[in-house]
Amino acid sequence: MFCRTEHWEHCATLRATGWWLLMGTVLALAACRKEPEVIGGNQAPTYEGVPTVLVENYVHRLFIDLLGREPLDAEMSAEVGALESAGLSMASRTALVQKVMTSTAFLADDSSYRNKFCTRLYELCKARFLEGVSDAVIDGYIGNAQQQALADSLDGNTSGLNAANTELGRLVALKRSRTDLRDGLIGITEMMRRMVLNAVYDEINMNSFNYVNATFDNLLLRYPTDAEFAIAYGMVEHNTAGVLFGQSAQNKGEYAALLSASAEAREGLVRWSYATFMGRLPDTGETVSGLDALGPSTDIEALLLQVLTTDEYANLN
Repeated sequence: MFCRTEHWEHCATLRATGWWLLMGTVLALAACRKEPEVIGGNQAPTYEGVPTVLVENYVHRLFIDLLGREPLDAEMSAEVGALESAGLSMASRTALVQKVMTSTAFLADDSSYRNKFCTRLYELCKARFLEGVSDAVIDGYIGNAQQQALADSLDGNTSGLNAANTELGRLVALKRSRTDLRDGLIGITEMMRRMVLNAVYDEINMNSFNYVNATFDNLLLRYPTDAEFAIAYGMVEHNTAGVLFGQSAQNKGEYAALLSASAEAREGLVRWSYATFMGRLPDTGETVSGLDALGPSTDIEALLLQVLTTDEYANLN
């Protein structure tokens, strides 16, 4: 048996041992605790100190690109003031781009931003597909088709009359695509289809061989493979049924609709938008992001909004 003194000495030893074990555990746990990870380069950018001249250049560029004209002095003052008061935030840039593309408020020239934007987009599409032909030239084609239809009607040429009326309808639809887009009756996919299905486009790209190559180049920004060309040529030249991009078509009109609405045409639209407004082609990430912005309905305004609010476009980086 322990004596009283030995007993207390033993208890003291046990208490000391326990204290050191407890401290060792605390230190071990502290050593194992994960320090917070700090990732650099992910702070929101600040635009303090951006010269007013850069903001003015951004507004000027937006008006030229989206409306085809420079901003008036009053417009420049108002929009620069709004951007600067908001610190050039993404929200303020988004509001400006959306306003320029969609506002139907009356302007002094008896128009609206929406009307001017759709006119600008129509002119850009004519430059892309029809070598920038003027509406006066299209009117000439419409007049020729009307005269041909009248002549075929007087001659009793039913097949000729049907062909002339079909061509007339396509030309009228081409010219009307500007106002139809403005009024929300069509989207950019339908405008592109009309751009490649008319007598003007046919004259620029004579014969079916050139037509197939041109439609691939203009819509997809590439030429067809041998297999794709054979199928497309059969559709356009011989009304032969075929399948392209998982969709079937049997004539020129169906082919134009198929190609204009294809997934590759949507990617071509993203690439064309970057080339037109950024002066370069998009990288892979930008292409994916652009396709997401377009969405199933091919929303050209959402795509342009994404492009035109970037620091790169605004020259703020």
